[in-house]
Amino acid sequence: MKKTVLLVALAFGMSNAFAQDLTSKKGEPMLPEANDWAISMDADPIFQFVGNAFSGATTTNAAPGVNWLNGNQTIIGKKFIDEKTAYRVLVRVGFTSASTKAMIADASVTPAAVYPAAHAMVEDKMSVHNTNIAIGAGKEWRRGKTRLQGYYGADVMIWLSSSANVYKYGNALSASTTNPVGVTGHTTDFGTNNVLADDGYGQAARVTKWKSGMGFGLGVRGFIGAEYFIFPKIAVGAEYGWGLGFQTQAKGTTSIESLNTPSTGTTQTVGTMDNKTSGSSKFGIDTDLNQGNMFGFKGSNTGTASLRVTFHF
Repeated sequence: MKKTVLLVALAFGMSNAFAQDLTSKKGEPMLPEANDWAISMDADPIFQFVGNAFSGATTTNAAPGVNWLNGNQTIIGKKFIDEKTAYRVLVRVGFTSASTKAMIADASVTPAAVYPAAHAMVEDKMSVHNTNIAIGAGKEWRRGKTRLQGYYGADVMIWLSSSANVYKYGNALSASTTNPVGVTGHTTDFGTNNVLADDGYGQAARVTKWKSGMGFGLGVRGFIGAEYFIFPKIAVGAEYGWGLGFQTQAKGTTSIESLNTPSTGTTQTVGTMDNKTSGSSKFGIDTDLNQGNMFGFKGSNTGTASLRVTFHF
């Protein structure tokens, strides 16, 4: 009888200790529960900071920053149906527009200013527009009864992207232009190829607009990962995936203008042309890390070997 009571007490004590392992001292549950939400971020900066703090390195150890889980700025969140099942959502909706301006010499002013008089100036402007839209959905299942949790599941992803550069020049081209395209001071190079050596007919040209074709991608991937809950509802883990992806880039357009001589006359004339740029397509079946440009948004992989930290709330 005493042995039976002792065994029951021991079993109760072990189960109680096990239960305490999954709750904090304040009674907070360690693992995710039904109706919990979760969001992940890159944990590499945290571990780098901690490692540098104990390495004895003399270099300055900057505080860790909060980085996106992926280099593609995609938000990944979860909604738990129960403690073992969750829906996943991947979202990126980005629209950017930026402009760069530069002052250059006014080509219409002749003769040019003589030192120390200031040159007459006009303004060139480059406008850059980018669109990135990515949406993904998936489902994951979890295993494990301790702080170490394994999980697996699948994601489906679709993304669209486009970009354009528009150039406006302070110096207009005309038959009386004395400072032609390509000569310093007439067209500003904004660090891009907006000045072309040849318009196809032997004369320099300048780009007035560059527009990429619409990019479209579709990916399906299975994933597997593991997390360890270091604090209540805070886990560190890693995820890996395998799947197939398809991307296509439609033909783009480069619009140019140049000053040239038509075949029917001898007077130089301003001409404009819209030249098509070639498109492309990709298809792959592989792991995330070997085919990251297939399974992620805009050329970055969704699953990585980097450590991640996930917050549940």
